[in-house]
Amino acid sequence: MGKILITGALGQVGGVLSLALQNQYGLDQVVLSDIHDRGVHGTFELLDITDIERLREIIQKHDISTIYHLAAILSAKGEEDPLWTWDLNMQGLFNVLEVGKEKLIDKIFFPSSIAVFGKQSKLIKSPQSSITDPSTVYGISKVSGEYWCQYYHNKYDVDVRSVRYPGLIGYQTLPGGGTTDYAVDIFHYAIKDNTYECFLNKDARLPMMYLKDAMRATIELMEADKEKIKIRTSYNLASLSFSPEELTLEIQKHKPDFQVTYKPDSRQQIADSWPNDVDDTQAMIDWGWRSEFTLKTMVADMLHNLEIKYSQQTINS
Repeated sequence: MGKILITGALGQVGGVLSLALQNQYGLDQVVLSDIHDRGVHGTFELLDITDIERLREIIQKHDISTIYHLAAILSAKGEEDPLWTWDLNMQGLFNVLEVGKEKLIDKIFFPSSIAVFGKQSKLIKSPQSSITDPSTVYGISKVSGEYWCQYYHNKYDVDVRSVRYPGLIGYQTLPGGGTTDYAVDIFHYAIKDNTYECFLNKDARLPMMYLKDAMRATIELMEADKEKIKIRTSYNLASLSFSPEELTLEIQKHKPDFQVTYKPDSRQQIADSWPNDVDDTQAMIDWGWRSEFTLKTMVADMLHNLEIKYSQQTINS
């Protein structure tokens, strides 16, 4: 088995997945890459994912067999510069798929998103085969990426696997410019400031997932036997579904004085086009996916770990 390369390793998901993979396979088996170096722990290579020659160089240098391709511009940030978002998201994916076609690597992980759904989709318990009708350039790049992944698998036998992440919540890294990022921000404000102004409506119910569950799902998908992977676009992945108001009420069980106000901005329009929940039955059937965290256990774990984190920062300062 060759080594693992993570692109976008310093992002919101990449930072957590890097640690999970290092713990699973060993520090020396994982190579991290990004466009800048912020003092990472482990082997690191500077990489602009649009540079395929540099990608090939890193693969050969480190004997890479698997790529977790996370480098991308997210939904809300992507709307600030749609053409740049499209170019980076798509060219980066094409480069990774091409090295798979060239048989330089064995497996690829491509993260898709609930952003592939839209107002023409079934927004309540969106099925695996629901219409994809994205309203953002990020969503357009993800649904396009899903079909390119399927194409490269069918035509060139590239073993590329994917899940549609819901909104992701974790204490390990800061938000990266997504529409669901309120569900991360709110915990930091609950501990630091006791008040929070939410950029979505209080009843904007969206699918969410704790990062611990999401990383376990990702690794389980990649470890599954090739024959079990029946869907080569992207699997629906579900866990939690809640509104800002429901999340606030659960946080207030731990922080009774915490108050939230609501001032929806342009991100509300994006949230309105996304499903309330998704049906992940196919992932359960094909490779045994099961969520572990509930809203109650996720909130308790988030607050516990963030309080430790902020206490350590105070001590160190």
